[in-house]
Amino acid sequence: MATFKDLLAQRAELERQIEATREQEMAQAIAQVRQLMADYCLTVADLAAGQRRASGPVAAKYRNQATGESWSGRGQQPKWLEAAIAGGAKLEDFVV
Repeated sequence: MATFKDLLAQRAELERQIEATREQEMAQAIAQVRQLMADYCLTVADLAAGQRRASGPVAAKYRNQATGESWSGRGQQPKWLEAAIAGGAKLEDFVV
């Protein structure tokens, strides 16, 4: 059975091997990416261009002046707007 010191030494050796392998594989991956970029004439800007940017909250398009409630115009109409339209109001009456 291995002693505590033996196990610590094994762990240290494994950690060294892990780091060496990681560095080697990263170098290979970087070389492969660079080769692909050269083959297809890609730039770093080309890589970022395909990313979708997260958008912030959408501005309100409709507002209930009496209560201050608002709706962006996306998704299902809120209950307050449905009730107002059912009561005879027009959607245009709530445009911001």
